[in-house]
Amino acid sequence: MTQLHDLVLKIGGWVTELGLVPLLAIAGVVFLVMGRGQQFRTAGLMLKIIRGSRSGHGEGISSFQAFCISLASRVGTGNIAGVAIALALGGPGAIFWMWIMALLGMGTAFVEATLAQIYKQPHEDKSFRGGPAFYMQRGLGSRPMGIAFAIFLIFAFGLAFNMVQANTIADVLSTHGIPTGWTAAVLVVLTAVIVLGGIRSVARVTEYLAPIMAVIYVLLAVTVIVVRAPEVPGVLADIFRGAFGLDQALAGTAGGMIAALMNGVKRGMFSNEAGMGSAPNAAATATVSHPAHQGLLQSAGVFVDTIVVCTATAVMILLAGPAVYTPGVTTREEAGASLTQTALASELGEWTLPVMSVLIFVFAFSSVLGNSTYAEVNMDFLGGKRIGEYAIRLLVVAAVGIGAVAKLGFVWDLADLAMSLMAIINLIAILLLGKHAFNALRHLERFGKDAPDAVYSLDELPERPKGIVDGVWPERAGDRARPGGDVPGGDVHGGSSRA
Repeated sequence: MTQLHDLVLKIGGWVTELGLVPLLAIAGVVFLVMGRGQQFRTAGLMLKIIRGSRSGHGEGISSFQAFCISLASRVGTGNIAGVAIALALGGPGAIFWMWIMALLGMGTAFVEATLAQIYKQPHEDKSFRGGPAFYMQRGLGSRPMGIAFAIFLIFAFGLAFNMVQANTIADVLSTHGIPTGWTAAVLVVLTAVIVLGGIRSVARVTEYLAPIMAVIYVLLAVTVIVVRAPEVPGVLADIFRGAFGLDQALAGTAGGMIAALMNGVKRGMFSNEAGMGSAPNAAATATVSHPAHQGLLQSAGVFVDTIVVCTATAVMILLAGPAVYTPGVTTREEAGASLTQTALASELGEWTLPVMSVLIFVFAFSSVLGNSTYAEVNMDFLGGKRIGEYAIRLLVVAAVGIGAVAKLGFVWDLADLAMSLMAIINLIAILLLGKHAFNALRHLERFGKDAPDAVYSLDELPERPKGIVDGVWPERAGDRARPGGDVPGGDVHGGSSRA
């Protein structure tokens, strides 16, 4: 088993460093140019769309609910443990590269979420299904590509990452004397109650859970920053000096500028998921009048995840000083959520430990809910229908139960490899299909101040995307699109399309 684990680690390193990281950078720059800096130009429009995103969804899933499903998965333990890992191994400079990847990733997130909306198809529960597997099949005409993506995602997000989240919860609660067996039982019950109700049940819970947990956590971090305000400029200076190797004293335990860059890029992507192909599965479920609306919401989600939440974590840890975040830390397992807990306790006192334990529980559990949606959408793509949906829900329930009591080092690394492979497949697809997302954006921007109420119509586009399901989007301005439950051709998993 040790040899197999070493092989998985080695292959995973090659795939990430030689394939995934370069593709992420290329996609980010390409979309920055194609969108003429969309993530910066449309900031005001994003806010307007967020304000109106909870209404107008009929019987389906609202734009805001779909946004919160993906936010629940994004804003998870990666924002607590992931930032600690990046700092410990890459030094303060890793945070700079997390920022760069997030700003570029906002464009990538816009493209993949908009494409997920364009190529979505109705589902019998009055919502929609879509995502990378769907736009690979419909947009690129490659079902094998979609199948490969779906299999990697179901393994990584339906099984492995949910086991890891449960394990994180059990580890944190065990420090308060709670047996892992009890934690496993509670997690199984909570997960079953919500997940077995399907995607709409998950949407109703995450609509409140995701924003509340993010706000509480950021307020804690802001309290630390305010208390230590005079030292914050020095911390920010350390981040910039460390990013370019200008001060070797600021290097992490992996050492140097390259370590800062690689750890920042990898941890940034694992946290905000931009380009990974996971969040679009949630984005596609929404009932919206224009696909670019959901694309802009998902772009804003990357900003919230990395620029707001991850930065708050980073500054809080850095204010605690190198004595807290570097000694003896050489592996991911040694630099987990406990490091962030230690940093917060050193600033505000021991009373924060149980508070952070509750927050970590909520962060990790919300990720389980978001991940279950991703897996269920891809089971729909594979043709599992109702049996497949219930099988995925039961798999998620079992995963949290097993994960809470098992050792998961090998499972984590295998899931990282699966995630890297699915991200590479997705990045290739969105680079090929990206023009359709930006055609949608240009169409949206034609409405000016009325853009939040704009309706997408196919006859007004410079090029009609091939493979769109008939009736999902209106042919002409003034036409009505098919409601979510009116499934074309009587088959939710196939449906008709017009090339």
